[in-house]
Amino acid sequence: MPPEQQRRQSQLAFAASSAELEVGSLAGCPLPLEHLLATRPGSPWVRRHFAGGLTAEVYQLEASGRLWTLKRARNPCKVQNPDGQTSFLNEVQRRGELQALKRQADWHEALAGIVETRYASYRHGLLLSPWIAGEAISEWDERRLLQLFDTLLALLQLGFFEWDLCPGNLLDDGRIRLFDFGYMYRFDPLRACNSNGLLTPQHHGAERFETRCYYAYLLGLERERGQSAALAALELEKRIALECYQRLRSRLIKRGASASVLAWLGGIIGQWHTALRGGLDGLYLREAWRSHLSDLEDDLGGQTCTALTLQRIDWLQQCLHECGAQLQHLELLAGRTPDAWRAELERALQQAHEWQVRE
Repeated sequence: MPPEQQRRQSQLAFAASSAELEVGSLAGCPLPLEHLLATRPGSPWVRRHFAGGLTAEVYQLEASGRLWTLKRARNPCKVQNPDGQTSFLNEVQRRGELQALKRQADWHEALAGIVETRYASYRHGLLLSPWIAGEAISEWDERRLLQLFDTLLALLQLGFFEWDLCPGNLLDDGRIRLFDFGYMYRFDPLRACNSNGLLTPQHHGAERFETRCYYAYLLGLERERGQSAALAALELEKRIALECYQRLRSRLIKRGASASVLAWLGGIIGQWHTALRGGLDGLYLREAWRSHLSDLEDDLGGQTCTALTLQRIDWLQQCLHECGAQLQHLELLAGRTPDAWRAELERALQQAHEWQVRE
């Protein structure tokens, strides 16, 4: 049975049981449990309410002289697949593991970008953390990319694979913060590429950031400032990603990683190194096609489409029209004709309109 199928079965079995999972202690909470459970937009301790989440809603609370984040699981969840249905359970699991690691001297600084957890309860469907006084990231500069990849390096070494590095899960308060772990799964970095073992080597830490976040940012740059600006931003990200992966591979060698994992990482490093020396146009086309298509498949699979989904489809259709022969040469069309892809994207466009998520 594939690792991902095993994980899903295990999570669904836990959800169907009566077992509880808690992180932290109620003794450290600024409000009693009954107040947290009774929290509504009009509660006197609520300062802001964010209702747009697909798997949870978020409240900003003020209590004990400071601001807090209260996350409440949606019931029912808006994501219509097993991973979405068990995402809150998964987040509580990761919160407990990461909080324990953050207390260790060896990992405290490396995991500083991971949000603190004051209390979490799976059965009560709540998570309580200090409020992050940060902003959404509209521009990816060198400082932000370096901080993100430093955090990714720590997570990958520790066997945490984050599948959903989307803009909504990242904040900047002078440091890039990760605060949503509903789709972060465990894996063995010495024996596997990700939480699906060696079965899906196309997915890795940098790819997840690019697919879920960075290529959407580059899409905006293309539209606003042109292709040259997007290529310059890709070069910056790739240089930082390359250095991160070189460090990752070196550390995995010292820990006795398998030949398969080292060869896989070496292949990615070599591809990036070659592209940075010889021009990024081909790599940009390959990875943009991959990223927009992969994210589109994720959105359609969860029946959770947005305006960005429509923009990605528009890019894919335009790319197919202008660069169809090059896409075939790069073997990106999976053996299908451009006409077959045009029909597929038309169907995707229709579904994306039908499955638009309304806040």
